[in-house]
Amino acid sequence: MTWTELVMTSAPTKGDQPAVSDVRTGEVLSYSAFVRRVTRAAAGLRRNGLQQGEHVIVDVPLGVSLPVAVHSVAWAGGISVLGSTGEARMMITLRDYDPVAVKVDRVFAFRPAPGVRPFGELLLSGAVEFGPLAGPAVTLDGVRVFDHTELAGDLRKLATRLVIGRDDVVISAVSEPFTGLRVMDLVMMAGAHVVLAHDPSVVGCRVLAEERGATVIVAPYDLARRLLGDPVLESRRVVDERAVVSSLGL
Repeated sequence: MTWTELVMTSAPTKGDQPAVSDVRTGEVLSYSAFVRRVTRAAAGLRRNGLQQGEHVIVDVPLGVSLPVAVHSVAWAGGISVLGSTGEARMMITLRDYDPVAVKVDRVFAFRPAPGVRPFGELLLSGAVEFGPLAGPAVTLDGVRVFDHTELAGDLRKLATRLVIGRDDVVISAVSEPFTGLRVMDLVMMAGAHVVLAHDPSVVGCRVLAEERGATVIVAPYDLARRLLGDPVLESRRVVDERAVVSSLGL
């Protein structure tokens, strides 16, 4: 089972239940919508000429669109290059892009902007039923490339160590996109619900935990340390964000 297949594991039973919620934008991504967008966008990317092992620049901030973008590329057999610079035939961005910083032929954006094509255009013709069995999937710097086998194996190990249950509500207070992506991967694989909090304070975590019925909070070290000593949050499990990516050497 590949990386993206693992993340999709719970979708058949979770259906329209929320997988990812973004506090800042109010957007909610359901399990069924995630699978539908990823498999259809993968078909759209292939239709636009994406070849196996080809780079796609992905400049999408941490939010509900990030896992859709990255896993669409992976499911199509491409390699996501997380960043806003470089050279590739295709790019996926949230809205606009800097034509001086990137050299690309086609740009797909989740939000309207001059000079880009709507990401929704990728969803219009069929779906890719089966993704690649193996191969490279994502790179953070264009040098070290993580493949499906490594990412899937690490995700399984994370699931054993961190033990996220199907009924958990996880607050993700991380800001780094790849770390945030790994949190979303882990939570979706478990069939739980992740709420993206975008760098909240201790007080913000308290409020959000109460509002959302959170059971787990993943946060940067300094914030996690303060949360661990907060009596209001003593019933919640607090996880240092480094535990999510350290096994990948990050």
